[in-house]
Amino acid sequence: MKIFKRLFDFYLNSSIHVGMSCYALVRITHQLFEIPFDAAMAYFAFFGTIVGYNFVKYDAMARSQKVQMSNQLKGIVFLSFIALGFTMFYFFQMEKITKLVALFFLILTLLYTLPFFPNKKNARNWAGVKIYIVALCWVGVTLFLPVINAQRYIDLTIVFVAIQRYILIFVLILIFEIIDLRFDDPHLKTVPQQIGVKPTKILGSVLLLVFVLMEFLNCDYNYATFFLKLGIAIVVLLFLFFSNEKRSKYYTSFWVESIPIFWWVLIVVLK
Repeated sequence: MKIFKRLFDFYLNSSIHVGMSCYALVRITHQLFEIPFDAAMAYFAFFGTIVGYNFVKYDAMARSQKVQMSNQLKGIVFLSFIALGFTMFYFFQMEKITKLVALFFLILTLLYTLPFFPNKKNARNWAGVKIYIVALCWVGVTLFLPVINAQRYIDLTIVFVAIQRYILIFVLILIFEIIDLRFDDPHLKTVPQQIGVKPTKILGSVLLLVFVLMEFLNCDYNYATFFLKLGIAIVVLLFLFFSNEKRSKYYTSFWVESIPIFWWVLIVVLK
């Protein structure tokens, strides 16, 4: 039984699961805008997410000479290098304009992780900006990159979907911030640190309501899509409502991050 737990923990800690979530959102974009399956784009998002998240999570630890790397961390580093190779392979298969936009989000990720200026902290430690950068990167990679690579014109419908997805990801990150409240540095000034847990849940609930109501502004509105997004919003609302500092790490690292995968599976099944 322990071996299965170790494998499962490696699956989560190595960011494979979050990579699957990113992949699922890319596939949702393909389905939503009737874009033929683009393997290069989908796999770039999957492997790129693994590399990006592991870089953000383990960069300082890996560079520290005081920390002896565990076998799991060594495995994660090895996996990350393999994922980096695949990321580069699929990157060069994308359209030129897509590459340029992807580089923009790469710069955002590096800015989020590394201090570029002497005696300055990285963006991750800039008070209150973490949630906005992460949400923007997710929308960019899972929505704008697939659309641009398919040479689709960015119209009002795509803009509305981008706002909706930003809101959804923002609320999902709020759940993470509530769970991590007791571990986060107070100087990060996350939303729960600034306004408290209950107001954060109220904020998230209002944003989810906006997420659902925005569907009526969509030029391509249909009942099936509306009720599916309503269902996803309710699921996220429940996870938000029951989130607290005492929850297990699996509450967010597995269950919350499974929501995009669950959403994609529903679309495939109901199609």
